[in-house]
Amino acid sequence: MIFVREDWEVEKIRQSALLAWEVLSSLEPLMVPGTTTKEIDQEAARLIRERGGRPTFLGYRGYPANICVSIDDEVVHGIPGDRKLEEGQLVSVDLGVTYDGYVGDVARTFLVGEVPPEKVALVLETERALWKGIEQAVEGNRVGDISSAIQRHVESCGYSVVRELTGHGVGRELHEDPQVPNFGRPHTGPRLWEGMVLAIEPMVAMGAPDVVIDPDGWTVRTKDGLPSAHFEHTVVVRRGRAEVLSLPEGYA
Repeated sequence: MIFVREDWEVEKIRQSALLAWEVLSSLEPLMVPGTTTKEIDQEAARLIRERGGRPTFLGYRGYPANICVSIDDEVVHGIPGDRKLEEGQLVSVDLGVTYDGYVGDVARTFLVGEVPPEKVALVLETERALWKGIEQAVEGNRVGDISSAIQRHVESCGYSVVRELTGHGVGRELHEDPQVPNFGRPHTGPRLWEGMVLAIEPMVAMGAPDVVIDPDGWTVRTKDGLPSAHFEHTVVVRRGRAEVLSLPEGYA
């Protein structure tokens, strides 16, 4: 079922999404060589609980950590542990916050120290792809308009969209209908109505789009071992222009 949210529900989701983005942004000082991914996880959990929220990912479908921390060729769902960050890596952090019964979902790829320019370009263009998708999240469009806008930008840069993983609706649950693929044809898929809340999240590979899953059953990585990047915002469909719930008003 696809939900069209009342204004008061949108405000509840906004609270969760803003909290999630605040926590995610607060993790940047930890993105230095020597930090373990478990330390990032523990700090995120502390910040979420300090603000009255709950880490949505913990226990979700059996997931064993508070957030996902994925490095370089790890696309998503990297399980935090004793691995230490190294100079030149890309670190993608995906986190969800449940606050007052509603969920906000965000992701961002961080740079560790001096990063090769080709990796920096991947990160910049993945974030641009996210904004291309957000621009299409307006009433009267369809999900395929979001999907195709992301795909066109990614492929114009010479990168690949990871097709096995998608964005999604979000609200009382972390994953709700509709699925929001990062590839597709314009004017196809479910119609967008004002009040629909979506987590739009391009996952982009520098090389081929093929992925494999590690023996831990969670970590998704590129099959060719090349880096990937991931950005995500929680967005509400509006008339004329989408509204990003996970960013403060006036954020540039």
